Amino acid sequence: MTRGFDFSRLLFAGVALVLALLVVLPIGWLAYYSVTDADGGLTLANFVKLVTEPAMRKPVVITLQIAVFSSLGACVVAVPLAWLVARTDLPLRRTIRALVTASFVTPPFLGAVAWELLAAPNSGLLNQWARWLFGMDDYDYVFDIYTAEGLMFCIGCYTFPYVFTLLANALDNIPADLDDASHILGGGAWVTLRRITLPLILPSILAGTLVAFLQALTIFGTPAILALPAGFHTLTTKIWSLFQVPPQPHLAAAAALPMLLLTLGVLQLQRWLLGRRSYVLVGGKNSPPRRLALGWWSGPALILCLLIMMNPIFLPYGALVKAAIVNNISDSLSWSTLSARHLHFILWEFSGTRDAMVNTMILGVGSASIVTFIALVTGYLAHRQLVPGHRFLPALAMAPIAVPGIVMGVGLFLVYTRPPFMLYGSLSILVLAFVTLEMPAGFQQVQAAMRGLHVELEEASRIFGATRLQALRQITAPLLRTTIIATWSIVFIGVIRELSATILLTTSNTKVISVVIYDLNESGELGAIAVLGLFLLVVTFAIVLTVNRLPILGGRVQR
Repeated sequence: MTRGFDFSRLLFAGVALVLALLVVLPIGWLAYYSVTDADGGLTLANFVKLVTEPAMRKPVVITLQIAVFSSLGACVVAVPLAWLVARTDLPLRRTIRALVTASFVTPPFLGAVAWELLAAPNSGLLNQWARWLFGMDDYDYVFDIYTAEGLMFCIGCYTFPYVFTLLANALDNIPADLDDASHILGGGAWVTLRRITLPLILPSILAGTLVAFLQALTIFGTPAILALPAGFHTLTTKIWSLFQVPPQPHLAAAAALPMLLLTLGVLQLQRWLLGRRSYVLVGGKNSPPRRLALGWWSGPALILCLLIMMNPIFLPYGALVKAAIVNNISDSLSWSTLSARHLHFILWEFSGTRDAMVNTMILGVGSASIVTFIALVTGYLAHRQLVPGHRFLPALAMAPIAVPGIVMGVGLFLVYTRPPFMLYGSLSILVLAFVTLEMPAGFQQVQAAMRGLHVELEEASRIFGATRLQALRQITAPLLRTTIIATWSIVFIGVIRELSATILLTTSNTKVISVVIYDLNESGELGAIAVLGLFLLVVTFAIVLTVNRLPILGGRVQR
């Protein structure tokens, strides 16, 4: 049978080209700007400034210190928590996992605002309670979140889920057979833990700690909210400040490039740790893990877990709710202080809120739809090996995972603020940013589900004259519908909580909720922030609960 021109090949080639340009253009311009001056001449002066000027060296040192100590703290908290949840008969295990998920999807910048409400030296709730409890003077305080230690603590609260998730999954996959074999050979509980369990989970502990380190290294919102009022910069806030008046884009590019290279190195080390063959379990179907009976220790263990979850969930969420419903954030919670003032301010007095909500929804829906479509086509092309160079498609789709948000923001700013594109000031540049940053999450989800589909149904449609595009639309996509919905939802959540790249790319007409929250924090409107933050959380958890009820083919994506 003779067929006409197959337009699916043209579409597939276009998707591959778009995927390449999304990553190559911003990184290419970033590299170019880092080695040029304002006149376009080649120079290494930008890198010399990074090394020689104290104003540039100090943020690097502070950032590394914060990243190291916050990731170690996250590891110290996550390891016992994951072990209790995955390997013991701890009461409310599923509830603890759900609370960790809640802290996982909480925007870190919103958590920083909540800890401002809790631990600001003068107005913080914890300090108010301490003054009342211990009879302290009005200006005495116990907690101060505006310090390097406070910043480490706050970052650790929202990075420990990365360690917990990897470690809990590793513990879930250790079969009871290994424990039984150890006991048969005379090994007690401590020997089994030291010689069997720990070697199996050590790569996951190290890999999770590296992910937490990477998150702490590249985060912008939390240090922007807590470090800048304290009078010091981290590397991400310093890069952002280089775009303020007078802008220094060449120096910003030079500062962003080492962060990109460090990110690549850390990710490569993480892959090496997780891919070590000496820690792979070999065999057929194994028995599920046997849970250790805690006995009378179950009560104290549960209390310990709930105390841990106080920091990322109970206290911050309680502070946000309290700030949203009282007249002034310093008021005590009583019937006389309840007020809808902050809600009224957000809806009717602050002109930028409604536009920001509309922009956020437009960008969330549009970016999630684009990412899902490109991820579906890319996963199809790569898995079915349909185009030349298909082996490079997964690498292109996953490449943005190595690009920190602030670095991608710098690259996109450099590309799209000049001819021939000139997209700065429109929503288009934000769509490009979100699509690029969220592509790895979408592709990973689709690729995992694609492995479970056999090619026979597609080949049957091809025998009856369908093109590759028709086979994808009529056969593959319907079979992956739950995965497609989950991918769309995951990307949507990522878009509405993104701040690092967004802060560099928005204007007064294109602000989104995350940027409005940051602006309101600058003006001290913490009650209004609480209202907006609770709105974000409600939307996020509604989507998470909906997705978790779907029979998704692929595994959950690691973000």
